[in-house]
Amino acid sequence: MQVANPAPDRLLVSVIVPARNEEASLGSCLQSLVEQTGVKMEIIVVDDGSTDRTREIAQSFAGVKVIQPGPLPEGWTGKNNAVSAGAKLVRGEWLLFTDADTVHKPGSLARSLEETRTKKVAMLSYSPEQEVHDFWEKAVMPVIFAELAASFRPAEVSDPKSAAAAANGQYILIQRSAYEAVGGHAAIAKSLLEDVDLAKAVKSSGRKIFFRFGGDAVRTRMYRSFAQMREGWTKNLALLFRAPLQLAVLRFLEFFLITATAAVAIFEMAEGKRQAAMVCGIVCLSIVTLLISRIRKAHFPASANALSIFGLPIFAYLLWRSQLFHKQGKVRWKGRSYAGSARAQVGTAASAVRAECNEAPPHHI
Repeated sequence: MQVANPAPDRLLVSVIVPARNEEASLGSCLQSLVEQTGVKMEIIVVDDGSTDRTREIAQSFAGVKVIQPGPLPEGWTGKNNAVSAGAKLVRGEWLLFTDADTVHKPGSLARSLEETRTKKVAMLSYSPEQEVHDFWEKAVMPVIFAELAASFRPAEVSDPKSAAAAANGQYILIQRSAYEAVGGHAAIAKSLLEDVDLAKAVKSSGRKIFFRFGGDAVRTRMYRSFAQMREGWTKNLALLFRAPLQLAVLRFLEFFLITATAAVAIFEMAEGKRQAAMVCGIVCLSIVTLLISRIRKAHFPASANALSIFGLPIFAYLLWRSQLFHKQGKVRWKGRSYAGSARAQVGTAASAVRAECNEAPPHHI
């Protein structure tokens, strides 16, 4: 059965913002949301046990509903519990799950709804423009997002014929009926990679998803210190890549070859051996050129791309650390401890969705 998406100005969108100690960013996020035009909307902030000014900031915005998710059920991750609590109260035909560290550009919500209509999809996700400020952010973030761009190709993710599925939890716009049909976040309650796993469930149900870089719609600064960045990527990297340790070795070797050939070139030049220096210099330049060509696909400023060389060994370290912490069950995020990878549940959930779809006609959104 073909389902036509209504025009954006006739829709009610329920925006759900999970927030746990987000006083540094929540105000900018909510300001950008309340200023959206061309769409009817409600905004629900789920204050997930914050101990800072998060709740106070949320309550300062007229019309924004602030709730608490209640105690964390055994086996659930904090974010899944928070967004599920928000989803129980929504009135919208569409749900927008967005993080407290995002800033939404004027008119972006109405445009994203129009994009779901033209693409005829049940779920749309944007990878936001990433803000990077200090050295660590500029060096590491482009390296990671370049690898993500290579592993989760938007064209494949958006192709109904491909099994590839991905999403970015900072911006997920999903039809309410599709969300409920796959069991929502409750079906992936244990997942630490809930955005990708929700996309897998939706696509496995026979519905269409669309994923792209969304710098024209939303931007974010994910981490504000190296400690935050280390904790966040320790939680995610081992789940995002199939062979994290092999990738860590590859990227460390890339860094070693760049620095070694550069050092040898300088040494040989100092010794007056210009031909040897030139050969080493060409090898070094070739490796750097390949690196930069890969990094540029991640949509970061030139200053960050230039520092990405120094991000290679840090990325390798974070991959190793993520794999180790998941294996040892020492994963932590926002003051909570998790046992580690829960990817086995994803396969079970996806299988259940596929089984249900085999008993009913496929959906065409």
